[in-house]
Amino acid sequence: MITIEPPSSFEAVLSVPGLTRFLNRARLAVGLRGAVDVLLADDPTLRQLNKNFRSKDKPTDVLSFPAPTNFASKHAGDLAISLETAARQAATHGHPLPDEIKILILHGLLHLSGEDHETDNGEMAAREATLRRELRLPTTLIERTTASPSKKPSSTTKKPSPRRIPSATHSKTRGSR
Repeated sequence: MITIEPPSSFEAVLSVPGLTRFLNRARLAVGLRGAVDVLLADDPTLRQLNKNFRSKDKPTDVLSFPAPTNFASKHAGDLAISLETAARQAATHGHPLPDEIKILILHGLLHLSGEDHETDNGEMAAREATLRRELRLPTTLIERTTASPSKKPSSTTKKPSPRRIPSATHSKTRGSR
């Protein structure tokens, strides 16, 4: 399920049914069995979530909250995406806001599946690039952050523990603050 909270001017340019169809296609392509809920919110909401769950007092583009292993077959986890940050990133990269949201959804789903570009040897980036082509998306989040040699990608991933929920995963892009 995709929720836009608080209601905003972005609703006019977004098709929740279209994003939901993409979410379901991408979830299956990634191999997640359980449902995923997505919150499309504003920068202050993402800033608060980032502060509460990652001790980082700044807004971000996407946060992933994996469900505990014993729930994952029914509910894989939750994603939170900043519409304001996504809009800035879409403008920077020259594609529509819905495409940026889809890129962030795909990236978050890969984190929910256990992928971590901070600790792997490029496996997540390769998988994201393959899925991006399969799902007909523009440049992926990892490709954008590694394309500029002057910008070092940074993200933090906390693996879900069976007893601690939620654990947040974040990926910072060039357009993030």
